[in-house]
Amino acid sequence: MNFRPLHDRVLVRRVEAEAKTAGGIIIPDTAQEKPQEGEVVAAGSGAKNEKGEITPLDVKAGDRILFGKWSGTEVKVNGEDLLIMKESDILGIIG
Repeated sequence: MNFRPLHDRVLVRRVEAEAKTAGGIIIPDTAQEKPQEGEVVAAGSGAKNEKGEITPLDVKAGDRILFGKWSGTEVKVNGEDLLIMKESDILGIIG
């Protein structure tokens, strides 16, 4: 990948949503909500505090995360739809 987020931003790939309910009903693409789970593809070096020191991020490439429904900015990198968001938009790390 030839993209590196700056400061406290992370690049996230959405995890595909389940296209079928537990009862077996298939949900069409137009009715599906965008998933709020993703995988960190790349992370910035960290945020600077008032003293100019860099605080490293808690997430790293490969982490599975949960994020807010309207978090991030959608971008296309190397033909793939990804999200760029601040670390503060991440709700937590899965497992």
